[in-house]
Amino acid sequence: MDSYSHISVTDNYCQFLSEYASWMLGCGATCIRIEKNVQRIAQAWGMDADISIMPSHIHLTITDVNTSDTTLMVIKSAHCGINFGINAGLSQLSWTIADSKISFCETRKRFLNIINQASVNEWFVLILVGLANAAFCRLFGGDHVAMVLVLIATIAGYRLKQIMLSGGCDVRLTFLCSAFFSSVISAGGHVFGLGSTPEIAVGTSVLYLIPGVPYLNAVSDMMERHYLCAFSRFADACILTACLSIGLCAGMFMLGLNWF
Repeated sequence: MDSYSHISVTDNYCQFLSEYASWMLGCGATCIRIEKNVQRIAQAWGMDADISIMPSHIHLTITDVNTSDTTLMVIKSAHCGINFGINAGLSQLSWTIADSKISFCETRKRFLNIINQASVNEWFVLILVGLANAAFCRLFGGDHVAMVLVLIATIAGYRLKQIMLSGGCDVRLTFLCSAFFSSVISAGGHVFGLGSTPEIAVGTSVLYLIPGVPYLNAVSDMMERHYLCAFSRFADACILTACLSIGLCAGMFMLGLNWF
């Protein structure tokens, strides 16, 4: 039975908006975007929203401007991983609610459709990531042999990442193992004397693991004075960067590539 059936209107709105904010935080939205979207929806419904965003929780207070009824809710961030499709869909939903004045039931229906949308085919993503990383290799001066090595290493490492994350492995261990796997494969150019830029192949083979979105979000949150979220995201990004660096160095040292 729908959990929205037996509670007050203000409670309905607060519960929905807390879930909405939770999913936005979980899919990689910045704090300022979450605030603006929630306030836009609340204003369209004749509500006043006061939201506090923590690194892993949302604190939301909704007040009816006409009756002064107030509801407070605390909810954990959704664990969906960075997803630009959900992020864009939820942002568009906020504008649709504000501009088209759709009903609460229709809003709820569209929200469920967005968060339950089918993800992009993992094999398609795998190929695109491999090609993108091979292009980075070329951008940094790698020859065609290095590009092929990076393509193979990236596909193998990213596939390992997909398998480990889908199996519930810790993301830090996943980054370390994926970087190690990719670096060992890409080092084949140095071990077997393939191509003229084997060092570029090794160096660019792990670029697909760089946590760029958390770094960018950390800067955005800091500029908007969301310092707790900014520090949390920056720390997470630094830890993941350290893990991939350890995996890369471990692969290089195991094969005797002492370039430091």
